[in-house]
Amino acid sequence: MDILLDTHAVWWFFVDDERLPKSATEIICKPENKKYVSIVSLWEVAIKMSIGKLHFDGGIERFIEAIEENSFLLLEVDPEHIKAVSNLPLIHRDPFDRMLVAQAMIENISIMTIDTNILKYDITSIW
Repeated sequence: MDILLDTHAVWWFFVDDERLPKSATEIICKPENKKYVSIVSLWEVAIKMSIGKLHFDGGIERFIEAIEENSFLLLEVDPEHIKAVSNLPLIHRDPFDRMLVAQAMIENISIMTIDTNILKYDITSIW
């Protein structure tokens, strides 16, 4: 199974947050599943760290290392993703989440999220 983790899903996984359901953790931990983290999520985390909203021991460098150590694949942004964002209905106003929706659509992968606005789009979700 191919899964794009929403920013909060990967964050909660790394900080062992109880808001991440056990079923989601099990899906993430299955080695046969391909887990993607968007470069957009790294950007979002970096911004939130820089303004003091998030803290991760070792900073963004350690966060990126954790992604690599857990065999998560980085999903880059390409022009097709950007085109898809421009055609999305304005259900969600957060630009990071809109890009995640577009990436999930274009790459035809499920998104792991609890965000009810993301779930309003025509995508497959896991939680």
